Amino acid sequence: MLLRMQIFFALSILGMVCDAARPVRSLSRAVSRKGPADASKFDRNIEELIERIHDLSNENHNVDANARAGISADEILEDPNVRTGGTVLEGIDLSAYYGVLGKVFAMYRPLIEDGFIENLPKTFVCILSGRMDCGLEAELTKTVSLELGKPLLSLLSSFKSQTCTRSSTSSEPSLFQRSYLRVDDSTVEQFSAFQEIMTALSRLSLSDKVMSAWTGLIDMTFPAIVTHGSEFILTFLQTPMDYVKIALQFGIAMPALDQNEQCQQGDLKQLLMWGIRHNVSWSFGDSILDMFLAPESTLCSYPGPDCQSLPTVSFSRTLKAVEDNPTALLRCDHDNLARFNDTLCADIITVGLQSSSTLSTFCNALSILNPTEVEQVWSNTCRVIQALLLPVLEDRSDCSGDIPAPPPPGPRVSRSLSLSQLLCNYGNWTNASDVDAGLVTLCSENDRQEFILAVCSNIQLMQALMNNNPNNSWLWNFCVNSSDGYMVSQFCRYQTWTAETVDPTMVAVCWDQDKERLMILLCQNLDLFTVVFSHVDNNWLQLNCTEAPTQPDINSLVAASCQYSEWQNVMEITIEMISMCIQNDDKGFVLEVCANATFLNELLHNSATVWVGEYCTVSLNSPPTNLPVVFSIPDWCNYDKWSKVLVDPSMVELCWRHDQMGFNKNVCCNMPLFEKLTLEPQNEWLMSVCVDKETKDILPQVCRYSDWNKPIIVDMTDLALCAELDSLNFTQKVCTNTTVLQNLLANPDNTWLLAYCANHTGPGGGGGQGGGLMGFKPVEQCQYHSWAAALPDTSLLNLCWDYDQANFVSSICTNTGLLSLLTKEPYSLWVGTLCTTYTNYTKGNSQGKTNSTSTDSQPCLVRDIVRRLNWTCSADFSPACQPGSSQTQALQLLLRCGVKVLQHRLEGLLTTHMASVVDQATSVTVVLLVALEESQMMSLRVTENIRFNVLKSVVLYLEKETNFDNKRVLLQCFGKVLTSLMQTGRHGNSDGFFLIKEYFRIPLANLRAVLSAVDITTVRQILQYFSRNQGTLQFTDDYLGTMVSVLFQTHLVRDGSLFPELVPLLALVNPADIQSLPPLQTNLIVRNTINSNIRSLSVEQRRAFGRWYSRALSSLNMTAGGPSFIRDTGNLIVYLPFQSFQHLSPAQLLAGMDVLLMNTLSHLQQQFVAESLIRTFRNLTVEQFRRLGNLTCLSDPKDLQVYRNTEAFSVIQDNIRACVAQGLRGPSDMISSLFLNGSELQSPGSLSAGRVLQLASFLPWLGVDFLQKLSQSQLSPALTALASVPFTPAQASVIVDKVSLNNSLALPGQLQKLGSLVSGVKVETLWNLPSDILLSSLPDIALHTPGLNPSQANTITTKLWDSPEVTGWLDKVEPLLPSTPLLSVLTRASLLLTNRTLAGRQAWNTQQAKTLFKEAVKTMPNLSTETFLALGSIARGVSCTALRQLFRDKPTFSSMRSVLAFMNKQSVPLHSSLKKCIIEELYYFDFFSELLGEFGAQIALALPVSTIKKFPADMMDTLRKIIVKDSHHFLLLPSTKQDILVDKMVQRLGMYTGEFTEDEFRSLGIMATYVVDEVFVQLVRSFFVESLEFLREFCYNSSKRDIVAQILQEPGTFGPVQNWTPETLNQVDRFLFFLPKETLQQIPQALMTPGRIERLFLSQRRWESGAVGALCIQGRDQVEQTQLFERQQFVLQNFLGFLKVGQVTPPALMPTCEKLHATQPSAWSTDSLTGMSSATFSCSLELFGQDPFFSSYQQKLLLQKTKEIYGAARSFSSSVITQLGRIASQLSVAELSVIRLSELSTISALGAVSTWNSRQLAVLSSSVLNSTQVGPSQLDSSTLVAMGHILCGIKDSDMRSLNAVEFSKAVLWLGRLRLSCSEEQQQALTGLLSHSLAFGPISSWGPEVFIEVGALSAGLPDMAMSSLVKEQIEGLTPLAVSLIRADKFAVVFDPAQISMFSYEQAKAVTEAQRLLLSPVQLTAMSMVLTVWDDKPVDFRGRSPGLALCPSPLCHLLGLLMVLLVSAL
Repeated sequence: MLLRMQIFFALSILGMVCDAARPVRSLSRAVSRKGPADASKFDRNIEELIERIHDLSNENHNVDANARAGISADEILEDPNVRTGGTVLEGIDLSAYYGVLGKVFAMYRPLIEDGFIENLPKTFVCILSGRMDCGLEAELTKTVSLELGKPLLSLLSSFKSQTCTRSSTSSEPSLFQRSYLRVDDSTVEQFSAFQEIMTALSRLSLSDKVMSAWTGLIDMTFPAIVTHGSEFILTFLQTPMDYVKIALQFGIAMPALDQNEQCQQGDLKQLLMWGIRHNVSWSFGDSILDMFLAPESTLCSYPGPDCQSLPTVSFSRTLKAVEDNPTALLRCDHDNLARFNDTLCADIITVGLQSSSTLSTFCNALSILNPTEVEQVWSNTCRVIQALLLPVLEDRSDCSGDIPAPPPPGPRVSRSLSLSQLLCNYGNWTNASDVDAGLVTLCSENDRQEFILAVCSNIQLMQALMNNNPNNSWLWNFCVNSSDGYMVSQFCRYQTWTAETVDPTMVAVCWDQDKERLMILLCQNLDLFTVVFSHVDNNWLQLNCTEAPTQPDINSLVAASCQYSEWQNVMEITIEMISMCIQNDDKGFVLEVCANATFLNELLHNSATVWVGEYCTVSLNSPPTNLPVVFSIPDWCNYDKWSKVLVDPSMVELCWRHDQMGFNKNVCCNMPLFEKLTLEPQNEWLMSVCVDKETKDILPQVCRYSDWNKPIIVDMTDLALCAELDSLNFTQKVCTNTTVLQNLLANPDNTWLLAYCANHTGPGGGGGQGGGLMGFKPVEQCQYHSWAAALPDTSLLNLCWDYDQANFVSSICTNTGLLSLLTKEPYSLWVGTLCTTYTNYTKGNSQGKTNSTSTDSQPCLVRDIVRRLNWTCSADFSPACQPGSSQTQALQLLLRCGVKVLQHRLEGLLTTHMASVVDQATSVTVVLLVALEESQMMSLRVTENIRFNVLKSVVLYLEKETNFDNKRVLLQCFGKVLTSLMQTGRHGNSDGFFLIKEYFRIPLANLRAVLSAVDITTVRQILQYFSRNQGTLQFTDDYLGTMVSVLFQTHLVRDGSLFPELVPLLALVNPADIQSLPPLQTNLIVRNTINSNIRSLSVEQRRAFGRWYSRALSSLNMTAGGPSFIRDTGNLIVYLPFQSFQHLSPAQLLAGMDVLLMNTLSHLQQQFVAESLIRTFRNLTVEQFRRLGNLTCLSDPKDLQVYRNTEAFSVIQDNIRACVAQGLRGPSDMISSLFLNGSELQSPGSLSAGRVLQLASFLPWLGVDFLQKLSQSQLSPALTALASVPFTPAQASVIVDKVSLNNSLALPGQLQKLGSLVSGVKVETLWNLPSDILLSSLPDIALHTPGLNPSQANTITTKLWDSPEVTGWLDKVEPLLPSTPLLSVLTRASLLLTNRTLAGRQAWNTQQAKTLFKEAVKTMPNLSTETFLALGSIARGVSCTALRQLFRDKPTFSSMRSVLAFMNKQSVPLHSSLKKCIIEELYYFDFFSELLGEFGAQIALALPVSTIKKFPADMMDTLRKIIVKDSHHFLLLPSTKQDILVDKMVQRLGMYTGEFTEDEFRSLGIMATYVVDEVFVQLVRSFFVESLEFLREFCYNSSKRDIVAQILQEPGTFGPVQNWTPETLNQVDRFLFFLPKETLQQIPQALMTPGRIERLFLSQRRWESGAVGALCIQGRDQVEQTQLFERQQFVLQNFLGFLKVGQVTPPALMPTCEKLHATQPSAWSTDSLTGMSSATFSCSLELFGQDPFFSSYQQKLLLQKTKEIYGAARSFSSSVITQLGRIASQLSVAELSVIRLSELSTISALGAVSTWNSRQLAVLSSSVLNSTQVGPSQLDSSTLVAMGHILCGIKDSDMRSLNAVEFSKAVLWLGRLRLSCSEEQQQALTGLLSHSLAFGPISSWGPEVFIEVGALSAGLPDMAMSSLVKEQIEGLTPLAVSLIRADKFAVVFDPAQISMFSYEQAKAVTEAQRLLLSPVQLTAMSMVLTVWDDKPVDFRGRSPGLALCPSPLCHLLGLLMVLLVSAL
């Protein structure tokens, strides 16, 4: 029987398929397995069977005829008789069908025996695919099935028809169950029977023994039942489930990553299918129970206490609607089917997954189909399902009671199930008492539009519904809220209102919705007024029928109020009247009030008006003029007295109104006075106005209350700022606005708002009755009974708990069902915790008590049955136990409890396989339900019910999954659906953010691809999580940089509203990403966000935002912006490219000065602003000049002269002084004209002390002679100012000598007062000062520049270190540790280490650190990483041997990283040998590439280029980042290594071809200008022009300077120089010196004024003194420096006319002291210098002596001029000799023999000159000995240091008599000089150093001694030098190597020793030394110099030709040969 039924249904279904897949294809071939006779019989059997089926169909017309007439099967199905069964099917005989089935079975028996059933799936697949080669059985099956399909559909239709009931007649009782559930009397009887059964069960009296026996029986038999039942279920369930799974896998294509690593966002059903495929453990058991057996929730929108829960009805739609939905699963034209390999069939076939034979056959059949055939199978199967569901789900007219007429012919239209036809038939609601309240609620929710039209618009019906049933009272609010305009138009027809018809509720509605019109009519229409107020319930209306007064003009106000003749009663005169009359009628007030003594005395009796007496006193003495002045601010606003007297509040307000600037300064900034005034309640307004201007400007940008209406993230700090500083607006716009408040309370960190708003709005706060918060009414909004239908959001939940706790606990905690729903949501889990606490508390308090009113005492059938059955069930029985509850609800509860009990028992009994099958079946079922719900074919709230379980399962999967590829698909392809399922919780760290946490765990390599694909909603969640947890999250800069890059480049382009949420990440954005921003320039929110945060960004980021913003600007719209354009734009305006910025007009600059000056203007912008404003406006005020500040110095001096003799002039002078004090120089004309042009300077002695103080910053320009003419009384008062002025040592010496005449420097604090003047203190004076004075002064001395000279430093260190107490002074002597002789440290090494912690904190130099490390390791035999790091700065002196052992003892990554981090933190540079050792030891570790990022720039740049060039792109990029981050060490590299390194880097990073873009340039940092010329010339021109000021800060060699000059003249930049303008020159600036001389000559003469030339020199000097310029100049050879100087010299002399033949220099162009300081003395012609006046020449003498570009001839001329002024050399004073500097080298031997060298400062000045010849040196050394009157052996270390180069003038015999100890202390300084001593002298000096009291024998010298002695080690004896070992060679300085005599060098260093040289040492080898080297020595030298190549090429600019050895093997053999020879 079962087999027959299977065949019947299979054939019937197949028949529908074949019918759907028309036209039917006939079998064209004969049946091969049967003979002719058999075939004929078989055919007759088929014909007979078909006829029998036709007879059973009972159709009105012949099917064959229909087919012949072209009538399709679909049209047949449309026939009402076919679809509904009509009258024909009412008496259908199913036995006939059984007979037919028997015949089919008999006919198919032979086929069945041949395996028909096993091959049936294959047959189905073949037929469904439409193939022609399916075989005999398929054709036969299809033929029979075509005729069996229609009877099956008819049968289903008949079943549907027979289950429908007719409508009840009007005479039947109006039972809601009957009308709602459409149940007939029989069904009601069944419910009654069910109730009787439940009652009987509950009353059944069973003893405990019987129940125990029953329970035991169940426990004993249940496992066996489960075991056998599970086998049956497994057999029955597994295969169908697999079929369904395969179908779902085909129909639901899961998103996957494509070749571009992108994927489409998947929906929920795709997520579920993906999880099934990837073994995600979906747990949907409870969810399915919630769907089908959920506790019923109320359907009342506004329920009252009596509202009863009603069953939920699910509504479906037709299959036609499914077809119309392109995303529906059940679409039959599916063209996006999944691939076969993504289905279970692929696993069955390829992996051999165990399955049933039919399933295997089915999969094999599918595997041979092509994609088109698979789609055909899907399409046909889909139509089968539709055909089966259509009769069941389609709306049936016969169920309405009448059989309608057949539809007219035409296209087939599916009819949907209408709720109005089903339940909500409003035409039958004429009797409101018969309409159930639940039905009203149901229709309002599910048939909203029709309900509004039928009920809300019918006032009689609506009132009847409300009056007859109180539960309908919510109707008014519903209709009002649902249709505002409609309600007004329907009910607010005031002309129809009468006392009988008007209802108070109608009045309330109209007052709420149409208040303005109703109020006007009530005020104007007396009849309406009478009608409305005739009802007592309308008395609450409050009318205001008076018109608001218009604002009178001030004259009318004065005329009305200031009628003094009527001022009789003083008590009637208010303070406001008095204030108003004083302000607007002061003259009349004085004449009428102040002159009336009697009335005035009465006024003064009132303490509030006492101030009027003072006003009148002043006014009578100085009566007001015709121009009215309110009052005198200085007299009345005497703020100094306010702190001592009581100030009337009205006076405070008056002063605020009329003197805001003074008020801010004297009140708002005076905290004691401010606090005193604000104690008065009337002065509380001061708290809001006394805010700094910057904060005031920010408040409107931060407190954007209108934006807060939207659900955006508001920064907590912004919120607090607004609440504190804008409390009034905050209270009005936040606390009283429920929407804003709830949006803000969504952030749990903002809960403080509740208390704040409660405190700032007073009792009731607008909440009304029951209101605890403004706009929040718990009585109305906390509708707990409705929460079961729709759970509240987190804000409402929090508010109800905070402000309605009693009702919250009683309504929620006691409602188990609702509590269960809430605890399933992540955002409301906290409710369960609270309720648990409450329950425990109440249980504890209620022990021993009984509650007679408990619901448990009330009878309840369901609860009693559950207790009888001893079931443990946590369900809430209260809804089912209430009177009138439905039996369906009771049945659901009973079934739910039973399933729960059964589920608990099954958990331990099911096998793993069975449990897995059940879980899979559950998951597949849920997928089907989701698909059906998406297609709107059912409504079980599937998504809502499974949401929590989906999230929980995904959490567990992500935690356990280790394969990131799978996790990536979840995050990237399902991020949107997961985010939509997720809700944030009350606590920020809840599991609601689990998904967001995973985005922060994505590997960096995948971060960009994943983040780029996520949905914008997910992005917002990511940003919100980051914002809340920013302080605790740990990410690398690369990670965050990538994240913000994706957000800017991808998501902001899609949604610009995301920008405000990116604020926490703005500081990490790359300038290139800023350029990719979408065009949001006009978006006010974006602009305000940038303006608010731009100051926290780097300069590059600010400029990038400026360039982005400039895209939306043009010169026209900038000009059209008006004067307020800068203010309107905000801070962004400052960072526009100068090409845009220069279009701002002077008027705009003046109006926007505040915005400009609040930001950091570039130098070019400052110059533009200063010149534009001061040149355009001639009447700038004092305040405006104060705000301009240093910008004043950039203006033209001529424009400033306009303000002479004005109040602003003194401010201008103050600004210039401030500039000079800060090192910002202006043109000399500015200084001369404003300060130094007075005749008073001709007699310095007549200047007052105050005048000297004013001139303090300019005194260095006046020279030594001028200072010598000043007296102590003039200088001492100005000492504080002078101490911060950068005087030269000669000038400082003059000042110190004068100010210390009467004040001994030995007194405490006197030395510190000198500041930078300490450079002028004589060495002799320092030596005589006590040690404590020196110690206390060292910190201050170290702060000043130039600070101490070598002699002074040596004197102080020697004196202090000679004291035995120095070991306790380490912290105090640290500033001079680098100047401390090694010998002083060496003798106290052990004592210094007694406190290793203290010693480890000091900044020891390299040789000192090495000495202390050697001493330290004596007591530390086993050096671990921890003990090594504990040594602090001493560890920097580690030897390579110790470091190698340290690395080998603990070869771990963490250990190495900690050592590298320690080295990078050292304040003193690492020695080259240490860096080399670190690299050599770490290079061979496997994690070397990982360690590279920890190297730091100092160590990384010591890597050999041969190693660097092997780096892959990622390591090269790491090196790039290291160098860019710390570029200082790159600039210290030799130029050749710089060029080679950058070239390798550019090649590896792919920057070698194409344009040299801005991104590439910026990415290289300081290295950008070191690229090869071919790359640099491709620099993008637009970037070049926009970033000229940025580019000027880089270092350029000669070839790059030529390229820059070429680019400057290109048409795309600035064009030919002949067309340049002043603005062009301002931008070009110092780049002008890059132009060739012939080009410079073409610049218009008028542009190159003396002032501009000086500015060019000052700009070049400013760059040279900067961090980059100083090192750049240091790395250039003398040739390049000379070329640049000659270009500068040409500019000055050409444009000042010195190069014109025969032209005499005019006096106006003669150099002055100021001009020479602004330019460079050697740039001027010699004639102009020698033609200077004596005073001018003398003040410039020191400048001449320091200039390195004067030739010997020029120096002779300058010396001659000096003699003309000061006389013969014999008469030169010490100060003159000191100032001579390099010029002194032109003195003859005779002159040198007679000059006085008695002071060490003079000796030091001459000792610094390196150009002396041997005769001059001999005379100078004799003069030193004669002047100091000591012998060579008596010379101390300070004198030796001062002698410097003069030391080589001492005879070698006398040198040997020098004090070895003193010389060893001086060698630290002397070893840095390139001394010109002879070989004998050098050996004599090294002999002193090897003395036993000095450093001992040379063989014992360590590298620290060689480092200390420096160049003097070149004098070592040959034998000693040839014996040097590796560590000693490492200590040789490059200078020492270069000073070794050439022939000696070739002898003492063998190839092995040369190979030990560092690159710096080898590079220092001179050409003379190289020429004498042997080939093997040269090879060793080349190997050191060319470590980046495989052939020995000298990269120092010379090419030695072909290599001497063709391969490295040759080099190795050569070295081995040398070693062998030396060994022999």
